[in-house]
Amino acid sequence: MSTLWTPGGERPVSRDPQPQPSAPPYQEAATGVAGDGGQEIDEAEVEARLGELRDQLAETPVDGIVAQMSYQLFEVAALHLSLQPPQLDQAQLAIDAMAGLVETLGDRLGPNATPLRDGLSQIRMAFVQIKGQVTAAGDAPPSPPTVPSDPAPPQS
Repeated sequence: MSTLWTPGGERPVSRDPQPQPSAPPYQEAATGVAGDGGQEIDEAEVEARLGELRDQLAETPVDGIVAQMSYQLFEVAALHLSLQPPQLDQAQLAIDAMAGLVETLGDRLGPNATPLRDGLSQIRMAFVQIKGQVTAAGDAPPSPPTVPSDPAPPQS
């Protein structure tokens, strides 16, 4: 089981598909319908909740938020590399986006900079290896790719 960093702290994330709610929470708030027990939420309650979320986000260090985004790009690239056949163009886009953040911001990412640089190197090497397998195999399906393990999650 993995975790996902959120402004509210680490949250466990299961890789098993979860049932989707009938409407996203923001739609429930906008329509005045609550997801717990069907109670209606008035406009003042919606504004109060949005204000709390805004305050929580404002208190979260931006370097942690950017690091989490970079980590998610790593995950997206690894996913596309692990598909059969690998989706190299999609993986490359995610890798380039991650590189744009990690290489441009560098040490401004604080304690997350080194694990993200390492993760970027790992995913780039995996991309080159898998691309080489695909090229060598021609039209034949490549052997299952080896995708690197996750870089260290962002530190809060």
